Amino acid sequence: MSEKVMTPEEMAAEVKRLASQLNTMGRNDLLFKAVGASLLEELKLEAAKTRLSRLVITEDYRFILADYQNKEIELQPVHKAVYLLFLAHPEGIEFKRLGDYKDELTRYYMATAKTLDKEKVIEGVAHLVNPLDNAINEKCSRIKKVFLDMMDEYTASYYIISGHTKKHVAGSSRIWYERLKVITLPRELVVKTFSS
Repeated sequence: MSEKVMTPEEMAAEVKRLASQLNTMGRNDLLFKAVGASLLEELKLEAAKTRLSRLVITEDYRFILADYQNKEIELQPVHKAVYLLFLAHPEGIEFKRLGDYKDELTRYYMATAKTLDKEKVIEGVAHLVNPLDNAINEKCSRIKKVFLDMMDEYTASYYIISGHTKKHVAGSSRIWYERLKVITLPRELVVKTFSS
């Protein structure tokens, strides 16, 4: 006799029932093991999508949270330039390699700081890309504070520039880590009303 094939909805109901039983038994460890870390991250992102707002970047570089009553994210031009750079690189950037993005960062800063003369912009970018200067950390901290003032920490974690460590293995004995900084906001939630 053939076994009845369950529909996705029936499977989901069964998973929910079993998850509830494991939770009641205090065995979230087994539940976590069954689901796995990477799937759990995907599920967290799926859950967050219902709480995440579209980020609209207007032609005059205003940052608007469209689904939060069109609240504007108040940032200085330099912070906007840094943010735009990291938005443009979802793969992440290591702070120590910011010099590789100097021209791009300068373009963003020139665009967001229309009233600033070019020399001031170039000087500001030089501070940001200098690995011995703390300017980039200060700018990222300010961006983080602005988002945390507007939303809870979990939601803000998708909008801020945060750390992500990527492990690399070359051969059997050589391991190194890339300490990338990323914005994890799904890019389909970023709406630009300007051409980059």
